[in-house]
Amino acid sequence: MTIIFISDLHLSPERPQTNNLFFDFLTAIPRTVDSLYILGDLFEFWIGDDAAEVTGQVEVVSAIRRMVDSGVTVYFMHGNRDFLIGDSFAEASGCILLPDPTQISIDDKEVLLMHGDSMCTDDVAHQEFRSLVSNPEWQKEFLSCSIEKRLQLALNARSQSNLHKAMTSMDIMDVNQSSVMREINKRNIDVLIHGHTHRPGIHSVDVNGRRARRIVLGDWYEQSSVLRYEGGEFRLHAKGKIIPSVH
Repeated sequence: MTIIFISDLHLSPERPQTNNLFFDFLTAIPRTVDSLYILGDLFEFWIGDDAAEVTGQVEVVSAIRRMVDSGVTVYFMHGNRDFLIGDSFAEASGCILLPDPTQISIDDKEVLLMHGDSMCTDDVAHQEFRSLVSNPEWQKEFLSCSIEKRLQLALNARSQSNLHKAMTSMDIMDVNQSSVMREINKRNIDVLIHGHTHRPGIHSVDVNGRRARRIVLGDWYEQSSVLRYEGGEFRLHAKGKIIPSVH
């Protein structure tokens, strides 16, 4: 069994080099791979399935479709940038949409998949934003706006997000350890895989005398981070190197 996990690619026509890196990555995936999991923030922003052509993301959708048609199952979980991806995207790309969180079994391991931002509870501003945009009424109102207006609102939100990150410490924007331990404990899992924080690593977590692993996927701004499960082992790559486990 070979499974690949990625997140936080933040694909955008404004960064064609990263888009091309993603296309090359998909082309290079052996067709012996069973599945690809995308754990959120595939796109820099997504303002609705009806706007993919305007925002220049049709080529990405088509590339994923080719991967699915080749026999690789592709799963997608929403991130905080592309939470508006819907059924039309899934149909066009062939992706299977997953709720956040999702628990799966890999061989003898119970694995919890998350985007990760729900555990960043110290970042109060982000949690307020997350609560707002996850509201179905807010989403309905936003999607009723014209594509042009939605695009402008998304660009404004991105600017505010960049300002927030510049003014907030990395520790506050990282996951809260109590939240991590709570997720591991209540689901009795062996491995937690998430993205969002852009801080790739493999961490050992002790919960009530039981050891689990937390694997953090890196971003694709600079790291092109990829996690592979093969031969019974997880191997995390970032910047072309294998990230060592923390024991």
